[in-house]
Amino acid sequence: MKDYIDPLLAHPVGMMIGYFSVAVLQLIVFLWCFELVTKYKCWDEIKRGNMAVAMATGGKIFGICNIMRFSIEAHSSVYGSLGWSLIGFMLLLAAYFLFEFLTPVFNIDREIASNNQAIGFISMVISISLSYVIGAAIL
Repeated sequence: MKDYIDPLLAHPVGMMIGYFSVAVLQLIVFLWCFELVTKYKCWDEIKRGNMAVAMATGGKIFGICNIMRFSIEAHSSVYGSLGWSLIGFMLLLAAYFLFEFLTPVFNIDREIASNNQAIGFISMVISISLSYVIGAAIL
């Protein structure tokens, strides 16, 4: 399969389509992983108008895509960027658990599910901010 894909990736448009396709697939998989670890169903809550969940999910989407952006900039191949963006996502996921652990006063997931927009906003900002730190560390 690599013999068929590599010639396509040699062309700039093919490379762009390759990066885009991989990014969209990674975004879907990574959001699914976040869906598994949260105690609420993101898309059901967003459909109901839960702004806190929308902000937290939006921050995750931005964070994931920002890590992918740094990964693409740092590597000349789709394969290299794929690996580094996976590592970056693992760090972003670890940050999610760390945020929950470091705030024992309240339960982050429960607060976001109950539409606490302040917590949703902080969650969004943490995801976005840490994606820049993670992205800057991608080699």
